[in-house]
Amino acid sequence: MVKPLNNGFIRFLTPSLSVILFLILYLAVYSWLKINVYAPSENDLAYQNNNFNVLGLSIPKNLDFCGEPFPSNNYEIRKNLEREFFNKSYWQSGSAALFQKARKWFPYIEPILKREGVPDDFKYVAVIESHLSNVVSPAGAAGFWQLVPGSARAYGLTVNEYVDERYHIEKATEAACKHFKDGYAVFKNWTLSAAAYNLGIGGLQNALYRQNTNNYYDLMLNRETAAFVYRILAYKTLLSNPSHFGIKKRKLKPLGKIPMKRIDVDSSITDLKAFAKYHQTNVAIIKLFNPWLLQDKLVNPENKPFSIEIPKDQNRDYSDYAMDLIGENGSLPEDETAPPVNTPVNDTIPLPVETQVLTHLVKEGETLAELAGFYEVSEKDLRLWNKLSETEIPKPGTILNLHYKKPTKPQQTNHGEKK
Repeated sequence: MVKPLNNGFIRFLTPSLSVILFLILYLAVYSWLKINVYAPSENDLAYQNNNFNVLGLSIPKNLDFCGEPFPSNNYEIRKNLEREFFNKSYWQSGSAALFQKARKWFPYIEPILKREGVPDDFKYVAVIESHLSNVVSPAGAAGFWQLVPGSARAYGLTVNEYVDERYHIEKATEAACKHFKDGYAVFKNWTLSAAAYNLGIGGLQNALYRQNTNNYYDLMLNRETAAFVYRILAYKTLLSNPSHFGIKKRKLKPLGKIPMKRIDVDSSITDLKAFAKYHQTNVAIIKLFNPWLLQDKLVNPENKPFSIEIPKDQNRDYSDYAMDLIGENGSLPEDETAPPVNTPVNDTIPLPVETQVLTHLVKEGETLAELAGFYEVSEKDLRLWNKLSETEIPKPGTILNLHYKKPTKPQQTNHGEKK
């Protein structure tokens, strides 16, 4: 015979079941309301002040600059680097253009660094200074390496109203190398040499003396110099290890240098148009590949040696190089529509301009008005091409479409039969 349950046990069990059922019902109702009725609570946390693993980012292991290790065991220093990594989060959308620039211009920069005995990591200084373009800063620094006129002249570059060799990528790279080596001679440290490129050797010496340290990472500096090396490390990681930023299937395969014909001159050129025709090219090509020539003539009373370069293959489309080379220094001439003289039958010479849609990656501080002036278009057109309202301001990292004038496809010439 089965004995009936004890009444006391039933009285104990009944309240417990009630509580359990109540909790289950409460959680079910709360979950439904949370999902379907109430909006999620607003997150006011600044992600750059938190662990990057939240976003799948972290600082690479064994990170170094020129073989000098990054002190990752220091929390404050590590936090500063993480902030620089995170603040450049728009890299993922703008990295394609930057990779293309690096493929074009690293083959020009890397051999000079090697020849001058400067570590390869210094190529990333040009990336953060100019994004590998011949741009001009409000302070008057210019070219890939953003040299000011005084420093450029001190390191052997010609800078005057007719010639500005800060726009000559190879000569400017040689000048930058001299600065890096001067810094290393003083500090015996490549990291400090890089910081001195931004602050100046004397300025960095004073900071080290006042703060009684010989370590860049211990210094209290102005905002720009304080972030300078951290930014180099971030760009180094982006371009050498893009998968760290979640960027897949992109290899930094160099394009190689453009084969050029070099014309050496050691006197003045009174008419660049006539000079171009004599050498079977046109002013547009000369000004594109020699942006250091500022005018349509070369005044050279001291008979200094210069080398003017033109591509051996003038049939190729070089529009991908145009924006990097001419930068803010000017635009290609538009009046060279006639082919050069002494051109054989069926030889092809590119006409200078036609309209092509290109892109521009918006950087911090850039305005539509400035970009319109730089590309010689109207701000209204910029807004129209990119579907921006009259008051909308593009954020850093936005890619704008614009119409730019580029060399056209070659046009056949017809000057009679060959003899």
